[in-house]
Amino acid sequence: MNTFLAAAAAGLAWAFVERIRDGHVTNLGAASGIVAGLVAITPGAGFVSGMAPIWIGLAAGVICCFAVTLKTRARYDDALDVVGVHFFGGMVGSLAIGLFADPDFFGAENLEGLFFGGGLQLLGEQALAIAVTIVYSFGVTALIMLALKVTIGVRVSEGAESAGLDLTEHGETAYHADAFIGRAESFDATRGDTRLGVGVDR
Repeated sequence: MNTFLAAAAAGLAWAFVERIRDGHVTNLGAASGIVAGLVAITPGAGFVSGMAPIWIGLAAGVICCFAVTLKTRARYDDALDVVGVHFFGGMVGSLAIGLFADPDFFGAENLEGLFFGGGLQLLGEQALAIAVTIVYSFGVTALIMLALKVTIGVRVSEGAESAGLDLTEHGETAYHADAFIGRAESFDATRGDTRLGVGVDR
C-alpha cells in the first residue's frame, strides 16, 4: 500500500507541476513521476505508515520534475533522466526515513523519525549514508569509466551518434520510415487536438 500510494502521489504531483509550469501535462511526465515515487518509497516502504507515503510521493514528484531540467543547464548526458528521477528521488526517499520512520509500524525502538519524536539523529544518519554512497559510487564509477576510456572508449563518433546507434552499432533500425508514407499531421487550434492521417485503409 505504501508503494502504491507514493507512486500515485508522485505521478499526480509531477503532472500538476507540468501543468502550472508548462501549461500542459505529458504522459511521459506522469510516467516519470510514478517512477520517481517508486524510487522514493523504496528505502522506507517498510518503515513508514499513514499519510507518510503520500507526502514522500508528493515531494519526490515535485523535486524530480524540476531536477530533470538540470541536465540542460549542467550539460551532462542523461537520456533516461537517471539523475533527475533516481538520484534525486533516492535522496528524497532516504531522507524521508529520518522524518517519517514510525517505530509502532515496524516494531523497533530508538528508530523514530523527526516527526515521531526521534529528533535529528536518524535524519543525520540518513544524510551521512547518502553522502558516503555518493562519494563511493562516484569514485568507483570514475575508475571504471577511466579504464573503459583508455581501452575500448566510452563514446561513439559524432557521425555515428547523428546517424543513430541502432544503425551504426547494430546494423538495423528500430523504426521504418516507409511505413508512414502518406502520413499527414494537422492541428486543430479550436479543438486543441492533433489528428494523424496515415495512408492505410482503416
